[in-house]
Amino acid sequence: MAIRILIIEDEVTMAGLIKKRLESHGYEAETAFDGESGLKKARENCPDLILLDIMLPKIDGYKVCRLLKFDDKYKSIPIILLTALGQESDVATGKDVGADGYLLKPFDGEKLLAKIEELLKK
Repeated sequence: MAIRILIIEDEVTMAGLIKKRLESHGYEAETAFDGESGLKKARENCPDLILLDIMLPKIDGYKVCRLLKFDDKYKSIPIILLTALGQESDVATGKDVGADGYLLKPFDGEKLLAKIEELLKK
């Protein structure tokens, strides 16, 4: 069975590029373009891993992450934050809300795949 990854990213082009890359490596990928629909899809489909932008419409990525990580049913799903926010305080907030990884945009596709592999092995 394919590993399912949910991409929550409001930039449609970026989400599409990530989706194509993941699918070309054998992953099943689904997208959501705002925090609210992303949270809903995460709860409905319980993906194996989530790639989550921070600056999202409706509900920001920090809150989506916190809502999933503080819920026993979803807390084991690895979440990688993908963002342009690179200040130390942003990274610290990511850790505080329970993110398992933090990649700065623009990120290297191979780095993303390596981080996904690392988290899925845990």
